[in-house]
Amino acid sequence: MRTPSLKQADVPKKWLVIDADGKVLGRLASEVAGLLLGKGKPEYTPHVESGDSVVIVNASKVFLSGKKPDIKYYTKHSLFYGGFKMIPYRRMLEKHPEEVIKNAGWGMLPKGRQGRSIFKNLHVYPGPNHPHAAQKPETHALKG
Repeated sequence: MRTPSLKQADVPKKWLVIDADGKVLGRLASEVAGLLLGKGKPEYTPHVESGDSVVIVNASKVFLSGKKPDIKYYTKHSLFYGGFKMIPYRRMLEKHPEEVIKNAGWGMLPKGRQGRSIFKNLHVYPGPNHPHAAQKPETHALKG
């Protein structure tokens, strides 16, 4: 008996909603990465996008444990002289809370063409409302 290798058209996809209120950022991101990759499905095939689309609401209420909120920085460089910027976690959470979760989720996905394609299935919103009601998303409870 051979192991079946599924094609992209044979993979069932769902939409899931996760409430990030009171969740730890790293644990949330690792669970979301598993859902986006489809690792928990019995029909998981590594070279096929078998994951679900994930909508995260209440992104502004996610937190870090311990001293990490005081020492975590997001860095970027504009590739011009003197273009290095360090943005503290607290300021990033105030101004762009969706970017905090997107950055953590991107860090746990494979890099390359397939990872960029999978990352498009992650939708993050700072408040409790989202525009994906037409897709009939199911609520998903995190394991931890």
